[in-house]
Amino acid sequence: MARTISVAALQTSYGSEDVQANIDKTIALIRDAAGKGAQVILPSELFQGPYFCVSQEEKWFATAHPWREHPCVTALQPVAAELGVAIPVSIFEREGPHYFNSMVMLDADGSALGVYRKSHIPDGPGYQEKYYFRPGDTGFKVWNTRHGRVGVGICWDQWYPETARAMMLQGAEVLFYPTAIGSEPHDKELDTADPWRRAMQGHAVSNVVPVVGANRIGAEHATEVGQVFYGSSFIADHRGDLVESFGREDEGVLVHSFDLDYIDRHRAAWGFFRDRRTDLYGALVSPRPA
Repeated sequence: MARTISVAALQTSYGSEDVQANIDKTIALIRDAAGKGAQVILPSELFQGPYFCVSQEEKWFATAHPWREHPCVTALQPVAAELGVAIPVSIFEREGPHYFNSMVMLDADGSALGVYRKSHIPDGPGYQEKYYFRPGDTGFKVWNTRHGRVGVGICWDQWYPETARAMMLQGAEVLFYPTAIGSEPHDKELDTADPWRRAMQGHAVSNVVPVVGANRIGAEHATEVGQVFYGSSFIADHRGDLVESFGREDEGVLVHSFDLDYIDRHRAAWGFFRDRRTDLYGALVSPRPA
């Protein structure tokens, strides 16, 4: 019997500062996705509330929690167990005096398999994450869930081919990217929605792997200028083709199933991993290659 996996991306707004309301909204969408057969279900980045990194305000540090005790984690654990689904849970994590943009991987029995801390931290107008988060210290991770081996990067990680390749070398069968991205406050003409998708579709092609991206929607006003998140969540197959996708304002769930055994054979046939030349890649790990 072929090994299959059914994955889902959630797309909705999270402008409220009411953490419980955001959790409840997420749980409703998780139930919807599970009802449609999804086994690994991806909410978007930092769904606990508004995307606060648009500015530098110390009040937001109070919304971070140790990862095992984070309200998003403890609320979703019984849901994962009840529904038999795995859930990558994006959180604002505090560890002692350190703060991270993190993801806790919940397996289908509700157990927390561990934490991944976002490796690439952006810093620019509207995305001032370096004020809040340390660069992740966990390294890239792949999680052996009940339904398959999944790799999860967080938002800015998704632009880096190294993130995808590192997870694939650890045996990932599907790549997931929770995201919070939208308008650029410094440039009203700049629209990154299409490049955002293309970057991840490229990871799908060059690693012969399905990719799932979940983004938020809606206008938020953590600053006077405000920000509009462009959604466009999607599921791409191992060819990089969009097999499921949302527009900029759609709210709901995307669900798609994949034959993992077929994709595994197809990946081997392409030879991308057979033909790697690690002896020539030294410049990739040097901060300033000659």
